[in-house]
Amino acid sequence: MKAVGRAAYKMIEEVRRQFREDKGILKGTSKPDYKSCVAISTQAALAEMIIPGIIAVSAPLVVGFMPGLGPAALGGLLTGALVTGILMAIFMSNAGGAWDNAKKYIEAGNLKSTDEKGNEITLGKGSEAHKACVVGDTVGDPFKDTSGPAINILIKLMCVVSLIFVPMMITKKETGDLKKNSPVIKKPADKKGGSSKNPKKQGK
Repeated sequence: MKAVGRAAYKMIEEVRRQFREDKGILKGTSKPDYKSCVAISTQAALAEMIIPGIIAVSAPLVVGFMPGLGPAALGGLLTGALVTGILMAIFMSNAGGAWDNAKKYIEAGNLKSTDEKGNEITLGKGSEAHKACVVGDTVGDPFKDTSGPAINILIKLMCVVSLIFVPMMITKKETGDLKKNSPVIKKPADKKGGSSKNPKKQGK
């Protein structure tokens, strides 16, 4: 959500700069620079996903290879991510769609009310209800278009990384258990107390 907000602010500043420096854009005599806006969106999409990508890849590896946790704990991590991720994604999709549809509903002139005299009025664009829905839609669009779908990618990425490395985790755990539970074989001591190597020759 914060990444979308930062990218949006950069885009707004770029649009304002073009309007400020080129007065012909608003008059329709010149065309705006679309490439710079596309570059801002592309760079933000790549840069803002570095930290979440590292977390999604490293979390299963840390849990799976950490002593005392291992594959069983990794299964719990994936189960928790799946259950909570699905609920969160459905919530974001429905909430974002509700905010977006509320704004469109008001803009279409479907919201009615009454004034102080009891006359019916239409609360359309410019009304307080429409302003509130515009504010809500600024949260609803990232909800349903970015954060919700991103959770699906997060779950898939964690599962794929786990499937690739889980054989190594199982092998590491089994090897550690064998070393831990294997009996220690001590070398028998010489009955005469001497060293088994280079025994002394006894005379007749």
